[in-house]
Amino acid sequence: MKAAAFDYECPAQLDEAVSLLTQAPGAKLIAGGQTLGPMLNLRLARPDLLIDITRIKDLLRVEEKNDRITFGACVSHAAVEDGLVPDPAGGLMRRVASGIAYRAVRTRGTLGGSLAHCDPAADWLSCFLALDASLHLTGAAGARTLKLSDFARGAMMSDLGPDEIIDGISIPRLSASARGGYAKICRKTGEFADAIGVAVSDPERDVMRFVVGATQGAPIVLDAEALGLAADQPLPPPDAQLSNAAREAIAAHEPGLDAYELQTHAVALTRAITEACRA
Repeated sequence: MKAAAFDYECPAQLDEAVSLLTQAPGAKLIAGGQTLGPMLNLRLARPDLLIDITRIKDLLRVEEKNDRITFGACVSHAAVEDGLVPDPAGGLMRRVASGIAYRAVRTRGTLGGSLAHCDPAADWLSCFLALDASLHLTGAAGARTLKLSDFARGAMMSDLGPDEIIDGISIPRLSASARGGYAKICRKTGEFADAIGVAVSDPERDVMRFVVGATQGAPIVLDAEALGLAADQPLPPPDAQLSNAAREAIAAHEPGLDAYELQTHAVALTRAITEACRA
């Protein structure tokens, strides 16, 4: 099946793209098109106007500050994987990028596009929640910044307005001694994840955060206390007690999981913790 007919615009400026969104309710933005492309071909999405934002230079920016790095929304997964942009998470982002689908997808897919749909099984959504990322949004009413945890309201539900564009993602820098781990369970390489686990430990900044992704709603964010740990101490290797604490914390947030699903998510999280301890 082919996509239904649509008009096409390719603005060079961010404000021009916002103006097009305002003038054409129901228009869709496209960058890498790794999610929207199949939806168009299956006619699950039938916009009258497609707005290509890949030529907007501001969306390819990388801004470095002492405490954080901001990536334009059109920075690709491959740019992160190949080290063409800096990694504020000490290598964690590169490891995550290298495991996203296939190389062709990573070459086309973008950071902002991955976040815009708020798919709980998307790699960057879970990773950036663990890294306490913030999003920069630009719309007809102006610009605003909000935490990714406030942006992601549920499965495929976000706080993105109909005339807003994700124009950047800010990631706090981890300290040199910080450790991070990422694990996902898929039926085969390249498929959507059945379970995702992320662990970030930065004792110098009193940060310890865990994320359980590929859930029924928005990814689950857990702090050190939820697993009986201390944020100002190094992350310990998982043992039976920690694994049980992880299982109980996940079950408290997702009571609808059956025994197999609960175990799968707990295993993904403990694998992420194990990787973080070895990093």
